[in-house]
Amino acid sequence: MDIYKNHVSGILIIKKIKETTHRVVLTSDFGNKLIDFEVSENDFKLNYVLPDLDKKIVINFLKSDFQELLRQKYPVNESFENENSRIYLSKIEKKNYYLFFNKENNLLKQIIYTKNNKEKIDFSFDAKKHIFADSLNLQHKDFKINIKLFQITETE
Repeated sequence: MDIYKNHVSGILIIKKIKETTHRVVLTSDFGNKLIDFEVSENDFKLNYVLPDLDKKIVINFLKSDFQELLRQKYPVNESFENENSRIYLSKIEKKNYYLFFNKENNLLKQIIYTKNNKEKIDFSFDAKKHIFADSLNLQHKDFKINIKLFQITETE
Protein backbone atom coordinates (compact mmCIF):
# COMPACT_ATOMS: atom_id res chain seq x y z
CA MET A 1 0.00 0.00 0.00
CA ASP A 2 1.48 3.34 -1.06
CA ILE A 3 -0.01 6.45 0.54
CA TYR A 4 1.74 9.53 -0.78
CA LYS A 5 5.43 8.62 -0.25
CA ASN A 6 4.84 6.07 2.54
CA HIS A 7 4.83 2.34 1.84
CA VAL A 8 3.06 -0.18 4.08
CA SER A 9 3.16 -3.89 3.34
CA GLY A 10 1.74 -6.86 5.10
CA ILE A 11 -1.09 -9.36 4.98
CA LEU A 12 -4.65 -8.21 4.40
CA ILE A 13 -7.48 -10.51 5.41
CA ILE A 14 -11.02 -9.87 4.22
CA LYS A 15 -13.73 -12.08 5.68
CA LYS A 16 -17.46 -11.91 5.14
CA ILE A 17 -19.00 -11.97 8.63
CA LYS A 18 -22.63 -11.14 7.74
CA GLU A 19 -24.60 -10.93 4.53
CA THR A 20 -23.48 -7.34 3.86
CA THR A 21 -20.60 -6.89 6.32
CA HIS A 22 -16.92 -7.73 5.91
CA ARG A 23 -14.11 -7.66 8.43
CA VAL A 24 -10.80 -6.31 7.14
CA VAL A 25 -7.55 -6.85 9.04
CA LEU A 26 -4.13 -5.67 7.91
CA THR A 27 -1.15 -7.20 9.69
CA SER A 28 2.56 -6.66 9.26
CA ASP A 29 4.67 -9.33 7.59
CA PHE A 30 5.48 -10.54 11.12
CA GLY A 31 1.81 -10.81 12.16
CA ASN A 32 1.41 -7.63 14.21
CA LYS A 33 -2.03 -6.09 13.72
CA LEU A 34 -1.93 -2.69 11.99
CA ILE A 35 -5.63 -2.04 11.46
CA ASP A 36 -8.86 -3.98 12.02
CA PHE A 37 -12.29 -2.78 10.92
CA GLU A 38 -15.74 -3.95 9.87
CA VAL A 39 -17.29 -2.40 6.80
CA SER A 40 -20.59 -2.57 4.95
CA GLU A 41 -22.15 -0.30 2.37
CA ASN A 42 -23.53 2.04 5.04
CA ASP A 43 -21.56 1.24 8.21
CA PHE A 44 -17.98 1.30 9.40
CA LYS A 45 -16.67 0.11 12.76
CA LEU A 46 -13.01 0.58 13.65
CA ASN A 47 -11.90 -2.22 16.00
CA TYR A 48 -8.20 -1.36 16.18
CA VAL A 49 -5.68 0.93 14.53
CA LEU A 50 -1.96 1.22 15.17
CA PRO A 51 -1.34 4.72 16.59
CA ASP A 52 0.95 5.67 13.65
CA LEU A 53 -1.91 4.91 11.22
CA ASP A 54 -4.57 6.60 13.34
CA LYS A 55 -4.99 9.56 11.03
CA LYS A 56 -8.45 10.73 9.98
CA ILE A 57 -7.47 10.91 6.30
CA VAL A 58 -6.08 7.34 6.30
CA ILE A 59 -9.16 5.93 8.06
CA ASN A 60 -11.53 7.80 5.72
CA PHE A 61 -9.70 6.55 2.62
CA LEU A 62 -9.76 2.96 3.83
CA LYS A 63 -13.43 3.25 4.78
CA SER A 64 -14.53 4.66 1.43
CA ASP A 65 -12.20 2.45 -0.64
CA PHE A 66 -13.40 -0.76 0.97
CA GLN A 67 -17.04 0.32 0.88
CA GLU A 68 -16.63 0.81 -2.87
CA LEU A 69 -14.60 -2.37 -3.34
CA LEU A 70 -17.03 -4.57 -1.40
CA ARG A 71 -20.19 -3.13 -2.97
CA GLN A 72 -22.38 -6.07 -3.92
CA LYS A 73 -25.10 -4.64 -6.17
CA TYR A 74 -24.72 -2.56 -9.30
CA PRO A 75 -28.00 -1.80 -11.08
CA VAL A 76 -27.27 -1.63 -14.81
CA ASN A 77 -28.34 1.57 -16.56
CA GLU A 78 -26.48 1.11 -19.86
CA SER A 79 -24.22 -1.40 -21.55
CA PHE A 80 -21.65 -1.18 -24.34
CA GLU A 81 -18.82 -3.18 -25.82
CA ASN A 82 -15.33 -2.58 -27.04
CA GLU A 83 -12.88 -4.99 -28.62
CA ASN A 84 -12.05 -6.82 -25.38
CA SER A 85 -14.82 -6.04 -22.90
CA ARG A 86 -18.49 -5.85 -22.16
CA ILE A 87 -18.98 -2.63 -20.22
CA TYR A 88 -21.88 -1.94 -17.88
CA LEU A 89 -22.68 1.50 -16.48
CA SER A 90 -24.26 1.62 -13.04
CA LYS A 91 -25.52 4.94 -11.67
CA ILE A 92 -25.96 5.20 -7.91
CA GLU A 93 -26.77 8.67 -6.57
CA LYS A 94 -24.14 10.98 -8.14
CA LYS A 95 -21.68 8.14 -8.60
CA ASN A 96 -21.09 6.20 -11.80
CA TYR A 97 -19.47 2.79 -11.96
CA TYR A 98 -18.14 1.32 -15.19
CA LEU A 99 -17.78 -2.45 -14.88
CA PHE A 100 -15.55 -4.12 -17.49
CA PHE A 101 -16.02 -7.86 -18.09
CA ASN A 102 -13.56 -9.82 -20.21
CA LYS A 103 -15.32 -11.10 -23.34
CA GLU A 104 -13.31 -14.32 -23.42
CA ASN A 105 -13.96 -15.62 -19.89
CA ASN A 106 -16.77 -13.29 -18.72
CA LEU A 107 -14.82 -12.36 -15.56
CA LEU A 108 -14.81 -8.91 -14.01
CA LYS A 109 -11.49 -7.24 -14.80
CA GLN A 110 -12.01 -3.58 -13.90
CA ILE A 111 -14.34 -1.16 -12.13
CA ILE A 112 -13.88 2.53 -12.71
CA TYR A 113 -15.63 4.71 -10.16
CA THR A 114 -16.45 8.26 -11.20
CA LYS A 115 -18.12 11.12 -9.38
CA ASN A 116 -19.31 14.33 -11.06
CA ASN A 117 -17.93 12.94 -14.35
CA LYS A 118 -14.39 12.69 -12.98
CA GLU A 119 -12.56 9.40 -12.59
CA LYS A 120 -11.88 8.81 -8.90
CA ILE A 121 -10.75 5.21 -8.43
CA ASP A 122 -9.67 2.44 -10.78
CA PHE A 123 -10.09 -1.09 -9.40
CA SER A 124 -8.27 -3.60 -11.65
CA PHE A 125 -8.65 -7.33 -11.07
CA ASP A 126 -6.83 -10.44 -12.19
CA ALA A 127 -8.98 -13.51 -11.64
CA LYS A 128 -9.33 -17.10 -12.77
CA LYS A 129 -12.71 -17.69 -11.06
CA HIS A 130 -15.88 -15.68 -10.46
CA ILE A 131 -15.75 -15.92 -6.67
CA PHE A 132 -12.44 -14.17 -5.91
CA ALA A 133 -9.60 -12.23 -7.47
CA ASP A 134 -6.01 -13.42 -7.58
CA SER A 135 -4.86 -9.82 -7.44
CA LEU A 136 -6.34 -6.35 -7.14
CA ASN A 137 -4.87 -2.97 -7.89
CA LEU A 138 -6.71 0.05 -6.47
CA GLN A 139 -5.45 3.32 -7.95
CA HIS A 140 -6.75 6.72 -6.87
CA LYS A 141 -6.78 9.27 -9.66
CA ASP A 142 -6.79 12.45 -7.58
CA PHE A 143 -4.52 11.38 -4.69
CA LYS A 144 -1.21 9.55 -4.56
CA ILE A 145 -2.69 6.37 -3.14
CA ASN A 146 -2.18 2.92 -4.62
CA ILE A 147 -3.17 -0.35 -2.99
CA LYS A 148 -2.03 -3.67 -4.46
CA LEU A 149 -3.44 -6.89 -3.07
CA PHE A 150 -2.38 -10.41 -3.99
CA GLN A 151 -4.05 -13.62 -2.95
CA ILE A 152 -1.82 -15.95 -0.94
CA THR A 153 -2.45 -19.63 -1.46
CA GLU A 154 -1.38 -22.50 0.76
CA THR A 155 1.46 -23.41 -1.62
CA GLU A 156 3.08 -19.96 -1.34
